[in-house]
Amino acid sequence: MRTRQSRRQILGGALASSSLLPFGVPHLAFAEDAAPTPPCRDNHEETIRQTEGPYFKPSSPERADLVESNTSGRLVEINGQVLTRSCRPVERVLVDLWHADEHGEYDNDGFRYRGHLFTDVEGRYHFRTILPAIYPGRTRHYHVKVQAPERSVLTTQLYFPDEPANRRDALFRRDLVMQIAETPGGLSARFDFVLNMR
Repeated sequence: MRTRQSRRQILGGALASSSLLPFGVPHLAFAEDAAPTPPCRDNHEETIRQTEGPYFKPSSPERADLVESNTSGRLVEINGQVLTRSCRPVERVLVDLWHADEHGEYDNDGFRYRGHLFTDVEGRYHFRTILPAIYPGRTRHYHVKVQAPERSVLTTQLYFPDEPANRRDALFRRDLVMQIAETPGGLSARFDFVLNMR
């Protein structure tokens, strides 16, 4: 009989997969201000919604690699799963990511550091991008829109642990902190989205 895995078990299995972490398996560094990943359970709460901010642009290109050839930013691999409230993976979910560059600026004319992809049959997503800079009034963060087929859009933001600016950012939420690990090539970031679906 198949048993339901917890989100922590799913995380452990994903981190052990070299397909999700092309630089090898890192030693996980769970930060003090990162809330522990709760066990996945029936009727799990959906991921917290946040404002999209002033810099969203529709029609981003479909791509998982957002790294610009001339960047000086530190590389970050972002991965995770999209799950229902009953812990089932959701495939073909649109995951749209955008963020500031290494200077704290958004590209509002083109699509630098903007892109979207669709989750696979296990609900997995994976982006390759850079560490965004902090800019006045905000801590370091990524913007994300997540939409399952024929469902409403979940708009939120993802944050980094141990950032001093977290304490000064009124939008910062511990529930939206990614789990970060050092890798030989940069950083690996993990976050699982929970949609209001059964």
